[in-house]
Amino acid sequence: MVNHPTQTSIVDPAFWRGRRVLLTGHTGFKGVWLAHWLSGMGAVVHGLALAPVTEPNLFDLLKIEDKVSSHIGDIRDIHAVTAAMDKCQPEFVFHLAAQALVRASYREPLATFACNIMGTANLLEAIRGRSDVKLALIVTTDKVYRNLEQIKPYPETAELGGHDPYSASKAAAELVLASYRASFLAGQGTAVLAARAGNVIGGGDWSEDRLLPDAVKAWQSGQTLQIRRPDSVRPWQHVLEPLSAYLCLAQYAHANPQVSHAWNIGPDDAASVRTVVELAQAAYGSGQTEFATDIVGPHEAGLLALDASKLKQTLGITPRWNLEQAVSRSMHWYRDFAQAQSAAELCDRDIAAFMAGNA
Repeated sequence: MVNHPTQTSIVDPAFWRGRRVLLTGHTGFKGVWLAHWLSGMGAVVHGLALAPVTEPNLFDLLKIEDKVSSHIGDIRDIHAVTAAMDKCQPEFVFHLAAQALVRASYREPLATFACNIMGTANLLEAIRGRSDVKLALIVTTDKVYRNLEQIKPYPETAELGGHDPYSASKAAAELVLASYRASFLAGQGTAVLAARAGNVIGGGDWSEDRLLPDAVKAWQSGQTLQIRRPDSVRPWQHVLEPLSAYLCLAQYAHANPQVSHAWNIGPDDAASVRTVVELAQAAYGSGQTEFATDIVGPHEAGLLALDASKLKQTLGITPRWNLEQAVSRSMHWYRDFAQAQSAAELCDRDIAAFMAGNA
């Protein structure tokens, strides 16, 4: 019988207090937010990732190195992964380290495959034989599905695929995950979940080829934002939506390890790039945008939507912020940061509002 703990849709700070957590990718956008949130709840966090590559970057702004035990290393190096595992002795593992950019995967396909496939294999191999690891949550992507260019949302049972190297590498990582789960990890009592989250926005992201960071860079410098694929449709969500789902899934699976399978995490409705840009421009209050009329560059999916009904039905998790609220929160973060408010205060403000259910 599946045990349904109370308030499974709520992140429980008391649950995380004192928990040992290994977080890969803790220098990246989502990883920094998760490291900050976990450490704020009293978790004992160890991070493994490459050094941050943007300037500015949220890792330095939030002083994450003062809050977690930070290991700068490459997920493709099994020795670095094993060393971090030995040092942390984690109960929970969140695997966010990845080469996460579609266009970059066209430039460097082998590096993408090595990071996303072998990096995942290295992590799972390091967990093998460690029964003290109660749960590993492997973050993949909404792009693991064989894209049929249809607006119908993909459920977790849809066929995996991947046209571009990024999508294919993440779909392949899920096959590696399934093999390790069936062959080794289920038998030692380690729950292994795959989390397929939609497109993430939020303050503190300065990565290349990201919609809102590109908008902020252009508008702050007085330049016109160039949008190459305005009619592409994606399941946009604020960064705190998937992160809270990861934490709630971990809380739930800790008591119910039999739910070790894939979970979609996304909003009720997908939206076009054009819609998101228009909302961002309204929230920011200024800036010029030019929408391309011809599609150029390598192939990218045009239509993508997720069916996250399983998450809703099982844990009661639904988006707390709609698209307009998510975009507004994100743009206000960047606006207030540019006006010298601290990144930590802005992140804490968003986390507190999200936990309280405030818009």
